Amino acid sequence: MVDANTIASSHISAVPTEGNNIWSPARPVNPVGDPDWDRRVLSHPDYSFFHGTAWARVLQDTYGFTPLYLANGSAGQFQSLLPLMEVRSWLTGRRGVGLPFTDDSRPLCGGGGSFGKLFFGAVDLGKERGWRAVECRGGRQWLDDAPASLAFYGHQVELDADEDHLFARLESSVRRAIRKAENSGVTVAVSRGAPAMETFYRLQCQTRKKHGLPPQPLVFFQNIQRHILAGNLGIIVTASHQERPIAASVYFQLGERAIYKFGASDEKFQQLRAANLVMWEAIKWHARHGARTLHLGRTSLWNDGLRRFKLGWGAREERIEYVKYDLGAGRFVCDRDESTGWHTRIFQRMPIRLSRWLGAALYRHWA
Repeated sequence: MVDANTIASSHISAVPTEGNNIWSPARPVNPVGDPDWDRRVLSHPDYSFFHGTAWARVLQDTYGFTPLYLANGSAGQFQSLLPLMEVRSWLTGRRGVGLPFTDDSRPLCGGGGSFGKLFFGAVDLGKERGWRAVECRGGRQWLDDAPASLAFYGHQVELDADEDHLFARLESSVRRAIRKAENSGVTVAVSRGAPAMETFYRLQCQTRKKHGLPPQPLVFFQNIQRHILAGNLGIIVTASHQERPIAASVYFQLGERAIYKFGASDEKFQQLRAANLVMWEAIKWHARHGARTLHLGRTSLWNDGLRRFKLGWGAREERIEYVKYDLGAGRFVCDRDESTGWHTRIFQRMPIRLSRWLGAALYRHWA
């Protein structure tokens, strides 16, 4: 068994210094309301969109989660950062999750020593606040023999070329799908407005029903539009055929890094390959607006079809591993990927109106 004290003692011995200034110990901080937060996040080489303020605002406003990010550093800079939200639930218990509803929010660390300090601080904080567990969506490489609680594929597209070269990097089947959509009269539009989000949400409800999962509540996407899109930190790309919306996706961008977060489509028009045209438009848009990479989100290890789709965009594949420490048992534990199972068959048969109601009731507990 690998426990937190072993991790901490093996990694925390060398705390970096800068001149005569000793880095401060890890402490809980709240990014919401800190006007300098994103600048400090962007100064770290491993940042992602989810480390920024906007995502914290969405989670706090939608679900009432409490931001308790553990940070240490000096002179207004992060040496290391472990983003955590306190989830309080009568159904699943109180716990620290870093971060809910994210694909990859790995700790920002220079190495195992700084992460050991953060992780040990999170365990202590959890004991003080009565958490059942601490969940980190990244950082397992610094935890010796701790098992991954969950594992996924991640895919990232490099945007360091002009449009012709980006198109040439795509697999031939992807290029053909894009041309088919264009030749079939599919048009695309980029927007940040509330009407586009409402259109996306209608398609999202259909898509989640197909996959056997309830949709996140509408207010979640309304908060995304308010805190992220309206702040010029993301876009919605919508594809239409004969003025009917048939596919849409939501993308975020912070600094030079963009991520594909949500995708939805009308299955009746799948043969038009509108989703391919949406992704291609997003790639071009983000490349023109300063992004150097586009992350395509996480993919379940069993989902070969989605994995092949993402690899077709010339993406580099990686493995994303989460860790979960059970404070009561004093050990790391494993979870199960619940994107499929008996419950998916139930939600596939459920009316969308009921599925939406259940999603609004349950997601704050799932986190």
